[in-house]
Amino acid sequence: MPHADWAAFSFEGIGTGWEVSTPHALGLSAQQDLLALVEKFDAVWSRFRADSLVSAMAREPGSYSFPAEAAGLGELYRTLYGLTGGAMTPLVGASLERLGYDAAYTLRPSGDPLPAPRWEDVLDWNGTSISTTAPVVLDIGAAGKGLLVDVLASALEVHGVEAFMVDASGDLLARGPGTVPVGLEHPYNPAQAIGVVELGGRALCASAANRRAWGDGLHHVLDATTGQPVRTAVATWALADTAAVADALATALFFVPGAVLEESFDVSWLTVFSDGSAAYSAEFEGTLFT
Repeated sequence: MPHADWAAFSFEGIGTGWEVSTPHALGLSAQQDLLALVEKFDAVWSRFRADSLVSAMAREPGSYSFPAEAAGLGELYRTLYGLTGGAMTPLVGASLERLGYDAAYTLRPSGDPLPAPRWEDVLDWNGTSISTTAPVVLDIGAAGKGLLVDVLASALEVHGVEAFMVDASGDLLARGPGTVPVGLEHPYNPAQAIGVVELGGRALCASAANRRAWGDGLHHVLDATTGQPVRTAVATWALADTAAVADALATALFFVPGAVLEESFDVSWLTVFSDGSAAYSAEFEGTLFT
């Protein structure tokens, strides 16, 4: 949690709760700018609203122009698509819909698991231009919330705010002096922590199979090559300089060992497996309770 005497600006956005904490209360102009950025982001990237750019892409193949943040996001996903052997991809949207995680939140599978289409067969992501050869359901859930954290952080800096914490329901980015203790939620008991991280100047993001879970063993972290939920890891944490990278790598840890990610990214990480064991990087800033 942020410093006890900081002011908090709380709101709902992209389907989750947000809290922006600052040493002094944000002015109305800064608040309005943050809310406008959230709405703009949702109108582009959400597969849950029919008027979004992503939904247009799902209806009709072609070439689409996306905002500036798409360039870095595409590079990030392309790298992780390669490192995970295609298991992690933004093309997983239709696979999620097949299992019931659709715009109507039916949470009922409509058929057998559906592997995602291969990137090289249907998608050309070049900077802010995304072209498709078939209708595809783009889903950037693995990195999108973290990306929006970074977008809001940049806006705060434009408003001259030098110290802040952006908390997107547990995906955190801290800026400014000092550190803040952050508990690591137990994957099977949200009221219990398995450790703590002293967060300062970086982003900490988590992913867990118990979040956005439904049905018989169904959850939102799918292996795109099979369309089925991952069964080995149950919770992951990643620390990086940006929230987009931390968010994406927290998902990638479900598919590959953290040591593989360290070869391409400046990241520290923790993975908890379904058998109760854990693995973590030598540089992991947290302390685990034993």
